[in-house]
Amino acid sequence: MPQRIVEVSPGSIGEHAGIRGGDTLLRIDGVPVLDLVDYQFLTARSSLTVELVHSDGTRREVLIHKAAGAPLGLVLESSLMSSPKTCANHCIFCFIEQMPPHMRESLYVRDDDWRLSLMAGNFVTLTNLPEAELQRIIDRKASPIYISVHTTDGALRQRMLNHRHADRILDHLKRFSDNGISFHCQIVLCPGINDGEHLDRTLRDLASFSPHALSAALVPVGLTKYRDHLYPLRPYTRSEAQAVIWQAEAFQQIMLSKAGTRFVFPSDEFYQIAGFPIPPDEAYEEYPQYENGVGLLRRLQDEFEAACSLEEPLQAQRKRRVIVATGTSVAPFMAALLSAHPIEGLAVTVQPIRNRFFGETVTVSGLITGQDLVSQLKGCAADEILITENMLRKGDDVFLDNLSLPEAIEQLGIPIRPVPDDGGALLDALLGKELS
Repeated sequence: MPQRIVEVSPGSIGEHAGIRGGDTLLRIDGVPVLDLVDYQFLTARSSLTVELVHSDGTRREVLIHKAAGAPLGLVLESSLMSSPKTCANHCIFCFIEQMPPHMRESLYVRDDDWRLSLMAGNFVTLTNLPEAELQRIIDRKASPIYISVHTTDGALRQRMLNHRHADRILDHLKRFSDNGISFHCQIVLCPGINDGEHLDRTLRDLASFSPHALSAALVPVGLTKYRDHLYPLRPYTRSEAQAVIWQAEAFQQIMLSKAGTRFVFPSDEFYQIAGFPIPPDEAYEEYPQYENGVGLLRRLQDEFEAACSLEEPLQAQRKRRVIVATGTSVAPFMAALLSAHPIEGLAVTVQPIRNRFFGETVTVSGLITGQDLVSQLKGCAADEILITENMLRKGDDVFLDNLSLPEAIEQLGIPIRPVPDDGGALLDALLGKELS
């Protein structure tokens, strides 16, 4: 699709080639540019022909020779993404279908677009993938892709995703593997449905695509109180979560001996449900699924302890009282971490916030709403409240329930400081330093 060029970076390859702001990009090497994936792939070449329309309507072709991978320096009017493809599934565990009504529209968007998987690490099911797009992934060498697998049993996957094409997952993965496309996998586990023997089969099937199958994350199903008329599901019990971890650890040992990688990684939430300690750093290898909640707590602890070792003495800048507000699942971990590293002049309380908005089966910090935070901290005495910045909309100061951070501060009468998921930033916040 034609894309208007709004700016050309000064001194860039594009400027030296005579491309100007206001030009419209039509094709590269005769190929229409559908989106950012096409643009990045086609412009990575060392020699290319760019077809343009000038602002006066004249057309011309520009031949460019450059180092392979060097950017042209074009700033386009849009990201070259057409509207993201939305999800055609009705998964039995879909979190969005369990959302309360009357929240902001963006929270109900269900994307299932492989381009967002490639560029942002979003997980996709591949059920809405026509042949032309499947081939474009291969032709554009779009790798790695993040794929929601859940099970490799075709009939079970059809039932779990409620989509007639969901059973094609092994065919897609084989085609990717045969053509050198790598992928990370996600398995949302539902008790008694796709765990146990089904999980063994899924892990064996995925591992058969090594080295192109890079990793598999195990995530427990998330359930809110808004499940009327939805598939009957329940959360994992402690003993069931322990069984999942033991099953994963046994498979890790097999994969270490065969492929030199653990391959399968239970999420932090599984360890919290099981009451097991978080594994050491080496157990997460290079943290391939960090953004999927795998290894966040291990990295936070290691970063925090490293920062503590560099801070001599470990002393707050002034005497103060701080509340660290967290989800109920992470609260015991956070309390143990902070009590192991006392800070002179600091009285700190870890306060678990029960999720009454979504339901108390939701225990993670990132889904705490402003109203739950305010109602459960009302009347508390503190000089500052620390929260994870994941409670707020990215790049904004609004909680999931649309309460703004300034409104929460006004209602509590206590400063609230959002803190990045970084151990050094957490220590600085506890000490009373200003975050950069």
